[in-house]
Amino acid sequence: MLPHWLYWSSLVLFPLVAVFLVHRERAQRDAGRPNLFLAYLFLVTAGFLGMHRFYLKSRWGFIFIPLFIAVLWTSAQVRDGREAVSLARSQSEHAERLLPRAKADVAASKEGAADRLAKAEADATVARDNLSAAAHGLERANSIGRIAGLLLGLALAGDALLIPGLVRRARTREIERAAADHPLVVDVPATPVKQPLALFQPVDWLVRVTGEFVAYWSVLAVVAYYYEVVARFVFNSPTNWVHESMFLMFGIQYMLAGAYAYRDETHVRVDIVYSHLSERGRAVCDIITSAFFFLFTGTMLVTGWRFASDATAVGERSFTEWGIQYWPVKLAIPVGAALLLLQGLSRLMRDIATAFGRVG
Repeated sequence: MLPHWLYWSSLVLFPLVAVFLVHRERAQRDAGRPNLFLAYLFLVTAGFLGMHRFYLKSRWGFIFIPLFIAVLWTSAQVRDGREAVSLARSQSEHAERLLPRAKADVAASKEGAADRLAKAEADATVARDNLSAAAHGLERANSIGRIAGLLLGLALAGDALLIPGLVRRARTREIERAAADHPLVVDVPATPVKQPLALFQPVDWLVRVTGEFVAYWSVLAVVAYYYEVVARFVFNSPTNWVHESMFLMFGIQYMLAGAYAYRDETHVRVDIVYSHLSERGRAVCDIITSAFFFLFTGTMLVTGWRFASDATAVGERSFTEWGIQYWPVKLAIPVGAALLLLQGLSRLMRDIATAFGRVG
C-alpha cells in the first residue's frame, strides 16, 4: 500500500529533480552522452535485465539475462507449487477425516468395514506422501529462487558501485569516437512562441513553468506502470494503487496543462477557414470567438471551485481500498481554469494589439 504522503510528495519532488538534472545536463558541453543519472535510472528500473550495462554499451549486460530467467522460472514454479500444496493438503485432510469413520465402522462390526478401513488407510498414506512431495517441491523452488535472486542482487549491488567508473569510460569512448569521425551537427531552430504583451509576461512565465512541471509526470507514469507490470508478472505481487494513482495524476495534468497547450497553440483545432486568413484576420477572428472561450472558462472556474470547496470541506476520499484524498484532484479544476483564463486574457490583449496595429 503506497502511503498517501509519498504519492503527493512524489508529484512535487520528481519534476523538481528532473528539471534540475535536465538543466544540468544541457549545460554540459558533452550533453547527450552517457550520464550518471540515466545509468542509475536503468539500474533501478531494468537492472535485472542488464539495461544499465547495455546503455553503457557493455557486453557484461548479458550476464543478467540468465539470472533473470531463473528468477522468472522459479517464480512460476513457486506459484504452481503453492497450488499443488494447497490441493494435496485438501486431499490429505479429506483422507484423514475418513479414517475415524472407518475405524468406528470396524468397532461396530459393520459389513465391509475392514475393507473400507484398509482403503482409507491406504488413501491417507498416499495423501500424506503427496503432501510431503508437494511441500518438498515448493521448498526446492523457493531455495532456487532465493539463490537466483541473491546472485542477481549481488550483481546489481556491485554494479551500483562500479557505475561511476563505467560512465566515465563510456563517455571517454564516445568522445574519442566523435573526434575520429567528425560528425556534422545541424542545429534545427525551434518554432518560436509568440511573445505576450509586457503586462502579461508574468502570466506567460507562470503558464510555461506549470506546463513544463506537470509534463514530467508522464515520465513518472512510465516508471509506475513499469513497476506494476514487473511486480505483477515477475514477482506475483500486484499493487492496488498504481492504476488509480496514475489516472488521478493524469486528470490533474490535463487540467493544469490546458493553459500551456493554449499558449503554444498545440490544442486540437477544427480549422476550415482560420488558416487561410491573414495574421490580422486571425486576430479579429480570435477576438470574436473569445466570448465563447471566456464563457466556458468562467463556468469551469466557478463550478470547479464549488466542487473543490465541497471536497475539501468533507475531506473527500476515493471509495477504493487505497482511500486517496480527492480534494487535491478537484482543486486542480479551478486552478487549471484560472491559468487558462489568465492565458486567454493575455491572448486577447495580444490579438487586440495585432488587430488594431499596435506592437506590444
